[in-house]
Order: sequence, then C-alpha cells, then structure tokens
Amino acid sequence: MQPDVILATENLTKEFYGFRAVDNVTLKVRRGEIHALIGPNGAGKTTCFNLLTKFLSPSKGTITYKGMDITGMKPADVARLGLVRSFQISAVFPHLSVLENVRIALQRRVRGDSFDFWRSESVLKSLNEEAYRLLEAVGLSDYRHATAAELSYGRKRALEIATTLALEPEMLLLDEPMAGMGREDVERITELIREVSKNRTILMVEHNLSVVATLSNTITVLARGQVLAEGNYATVSKDPRVVEAYIGAGHA
Repeated sequence: MQPDVILATENLTKEFYGFRAVDNVTLKVRRGEIHALIGPNGAGKTTCFNLLTKFLSPSKGTITYKGMDITGMKPADVARLGLVRSFQISAVFPHLSVLENVRIALQRRVRGDSFDFWRSESVLKSLNEEAYRLLEAVGLSDYRHATAAELSYGRKRALEIATTLALEPEMLLLDEPMAGMGREDVERITELIREVSKNRTILMVEHNLSVVATLSNTITVLARGQVLAEGNYATVSKDPRVVEAYIGAGHA
C-alpha cells in the first residue's frame, strides 16, 4: 500500500442472495484528507461503510488499514486500531448530561469494553479535565450540564462527535452527518468537521452536495454498487455519467 494511503480496498464485494450491493469496489483514502462517498439511493454507500467498519463481512475482496489487512477483524478491534465510525459506535445516553456522556466515552477508552464505570464515580470525575477539553473542541462547553435529550439535533451530532473523539481515532468515518439538519446546524457541523479534520483523516457518506463541495478533497461516486467516478468536486460534478446518475436526478 502506498505510504500516503491510510485505508484501501481491493475488489470489495458484498452479495445478498445473488444481488451485488457492492461490486468490486477499489478505494484509496489518503492520510489527512476528507474523502466523500456519494451516489444515488441504492448505490451501495451504506453497505460499503458497513464493510469498512466491519459491521458486515465481504463476499470477496480485501480491506487494508495502515498497511494491515483488517478484512476479517471485528468492529471493536478495528476501532482500537483508530478507525472509528461516528453516529454508530458513539452511543449517546439521552437522560445523562452532556458531560456524563463524554466521560463515559473516555471511560470506555480507558477500560475497554468493561462497564464497571456505572459504579466508579471517582474514576469518572478524574476524567473531567479531558471531557471539558473535548466539549470545548465541539462547541458544547456551555451545555455540559444539560441532558443530551435537551440538545438541538445539530448539537446532538456535535456531542456524538465528542464521544467519538474520546476514543482517539486516527481516521473517522461519518455516516450522513448532515442528515435532517437545518441550515444553521449544517453550517455549525461543517465547521466542526473542518476543525476535526486538521489532525485526522475523514471518510464520509453525505447527500448534501454543497457540504461535499466545501469539505472534500476527493470524492468517490458509487452507482449500482460500482465506482462510477472519482476526483475533486470540479471533476466529478462535470462528469456526464455522474450528472445522469446522480446530480441530474435532483441532487444538484
């Protein structure tokens, strides 16, 4: 694998009862970039994401992360290597405070899959300093004593990012981070992703093309489970195949 490539797939394929949801996808994500995975509904984006984060096993093909073959690994083992999927792995507890949510995520990193933290208040308090730092990084310092349920949709997303960052990911996979958001929240989370990307690699599935155009260094377009096009936004947005399959279908 090339030294500047952190995550790569080779002929990645997933079949469901003879139907190929992902069909021979070869992908390379470079270190330090924001790489977007886009395409029309049914293109195979979610299935591809599930394969990369090991929630599904491929029918064939390989997945390599930091030069290591992770094709047969479990999700928790991949996360420990620094490849973490936000909005899936990072559970938010709605009736706990924002601060408590982040402390629990920090406790998970420190103690692995043990849930002894429910009776370890003294241990949780020792993690306050790092929790405060994470909340400041995602713009939630003023909400630390609010319950997660009280937060707006966009701020819940920010909290989920904070709990994911607590796991110290080297590469972050974001699954439709802007889904269901109003303009103000989209702008806030866009800036947060830009800030978070300064010292890590990001791969995201996103339908909001203005966000994709603003943030992404590289874009891979999927259609019918296959790679249709790849390049920067200026390149893929003018590709006739992409226009016909995706952008021309009302996603411009």
